[in-house]
Amino acid sequence: MKRTVCLFYRVPQLRFALLLSLWILLSGLLFGWGKKETPKTLDGEEVFTRDRERMVVTQIEARGVRDPIVLSALRKVPRHRFVPKSLEERAYDDTPLPIGYGQTISQPYIVAYMTEALQLKGTEKVLEIGTGSGYQAAILAEITPHVYTIEIIPELADRARKTLNEAGYRFVKTRQGDGYFGWEEESPFDAIIVTAAAGHVPPPLLSQLKAGGKLIIPLGGPYEVQMLTLVEKMQDGTFRTNQLLPVRFVPFVRKAESSQ
Repeated sequence: MKRTVCLFYRVPQLRFALLLSLWILLSGLLFGWGKKETPKTLDGEEVFTRDRERMVVTQIEARGVRDPIVLSALRKVPRHRFVPKSLEERAYDDTPLPIGYGQTISQPYIVAYMTEALQLKGTEKVLEIGTGSGYQAAILAEITPHVYTIEIIPELADRARKTLNEAGYRFVKTRQGDGYFGWEEESPFDAIIVTAAAGHVPPPLLSQLKAGGKLIIPLGGPYEVQMLTLVEKMQDGTFRTNQLLPVRFVPFVRKAESSQ
């Protein structure tokens, strides 16, 4: 201790440095230096934007989806606008959510995975079977302006059309009807995505698929694990199938069922 005191008095540079440090410390206390700013309160849309980015990073990229145009679409589409108001806060959760009439909006990762499997470049004509909330159609619309979607349940078809329009996707072509038969007058399609589980691939959809095109569909019985299957149409008209991933989707609804 004596040595320290002696150095303080004998070495002018040390004395100056210690006094300067003391002055800075006292000034900081007096003038509020070093105070943390009060965090800015995020508004609703900023919170959703933050949650959407977290969803892409932790649920989509972390599981291996790499296509930049798919990731960009997931970052842009306001998923919270495609779920019931009561479920807005859960819109970016890692799970499917109910949208009414026994239907769901798919888990974000599955939406991204199925979209990436189609290998879209941005000019393709795409048909979606099972509009549901309209979210998958909006994701496709961020990639290509040629999106057609069919929903068999009238109430969901009307709601999805309204939501898509309000979200800025007015160019998406919507139809209420039985998706089993596709959209013949608008065929052929470069890609077809089916968002409900079927026991087989509907033949009309295969015939409306362009040579070189891809169709993705969950195949299997209702209310059990199905196999997400990619069907590619060869140039000679034959088909090649590839089983991708076990999934669980709501059943493919047909006209007779929906009218009951």
